[in-house]
Amino acid sequence: MAYTNHTLLPEALERWSVSLMERLLPRLMEIIYQINKLFLHDVALKWPGDSDRQARMSIIEESDVKQVRMAYLAIVGSFSVNGVAKLHSELLCEGLFKDFYELWPEKFNNKTNGVTPRRWIARANPRMTQLITEQIGYEWVSDLSHIHYLKDCALPENSEFHQKWFDIKQENKARLANLVLDATGVEFDPKAMFDVQVKRIHEYKRQLLNVLHVIHLYIRIKNGDTRDWTPRNVLIGGKAAPGYHMAKLLIKLVNNVADIINSDPDVNSKLKLAFLPNYNVSAMEIIAPGTDLSEQISTAGKEASGTGNMKFMMNGALTIGTYDGANIEILEHVGEDNFFLFGLNADQVAEMQQHYNPQNFIDDDPDLQAVMSLLESGHFNLFEPDIFHDIIASIRSPHDPWLTLADFRSFVDAQKQAAACYRDREAWISKSIMNTASSGYFSTDRTMKEYNEEIWKL
Repeated sequence: MAYTNHTLLPEALERWSVSLMERLLPRLMEIIYQINKLFLHDVALKWPGDSDRQARMSIIEESDVKQVRMAYLAIVGSFSVNGVAKLHSELLCEGLFKDFYELWPEKFNNKTNGVTPRRWIARANPRMTQLITEQIGYEWVSDLSHIHYLKDCALPENSEFHQKWFDIKQENKARLANLVLDATGVEFDPKAMFDVQVKRIHEYKRQLLNVLHVIHLYIRIKNGDTRDWTPRNVLIGGKAAPGYHMAKLLIKLVNNVADIINSDPDVNSKLKLAFLPNYNVSAMEIIAPGTDLSEQISTAGKEASGTGNMKFMMNGALTIGTYDGANIEILEHVGEDNFFLFGLNADQVAEMQQHYNPQNFIDDDPDLQAVMSLLESGHFNLFEPDIFHDIIASIRSPHDPWLTLADFRSFVDAQKQAAACYRDREAWISKSIMNTASSGYFSTDRTMKEYNEEIWKL
């Protein structure tokens, strides 16, 4: 038998790959330059003599170091370009690819994302599936548009259905509480509001804004400001890219704040915080059915769509969210009375970024002053000096693209509304049912049908 040194195979494969690219790259660039030549000819015919526009639209970036603009190459080579939520598609046409939209308006369209009800309701929430089916039949599983027949069940006179809905939600919350306990050692009370933000850890998704609100609640409790208090379990989960320093620092902050809150006997009966490690799709099948309040708080204009927001909605969670991504369409379908909207919209974000001064928001808001003072005092990093320096600097920076402090007051006010609503059990149950009953549009079946009818034409 011949002996093969397998340790040499990766090196040999890498050398072969490099050699292949060295031979192919000149030919590939020749093809790209030819595509660009033909394309710019079309641009020149549309806008004669507009050399600035030709430079803007060129597939080859004409700078000291020439680069291929891959997104432009993809647009030129495609017959259809779509965003994945209404706002996302509008921003592509009005901003990032405006020149291309003006050249080929017929090429651009919208296809709002969806998720499958077979997995995210029928599989993830079997007791709720049975209750819905008993009420409106089984057709909704294969055609989620039928779910709208559930809206009549949200009416106050359907008290028996409301009690069954509540019991199922409590059972799902107990299941989620067990997951949190096993993964983190933090004990969640199923009678408290389950306030959940699980998604990729990124500054634009603003887990930081969520943590600032938690610190605000902590300060309120320590100051004895607990009249009409709503007990709350806050769960944050997600993964950070390996090289993303700020995302990892955000995870560290969540855990440090959680350690202080959960170990304080004055606080932990009223507020709990946990970071769920190793968040994944299987965990989401337990998280979505057990969530009361879904946190969708990205800076407006930054989220393409989101699909976690749809999974939560289908399972009867109420959304607290910005006017961003598919939140906008969720709001349109469920109605303002069943959604906690806050913050700047995309146009206001663009305007604010021209003159953003976070210190003004701190000076004008005593609650925010208290939060920043406690965070900067080192209270959450007593034995780790300056570990959160970069986070604090980003919050205070006038160049913070996520405008964290600009939305703080509005977020706190919306959270107060959510807390007050949760104390009114019948009102919350009705809104929960309405969210599930209004989720029919967000099925992948609808999304794929639109792709097929308007793009693929299979």
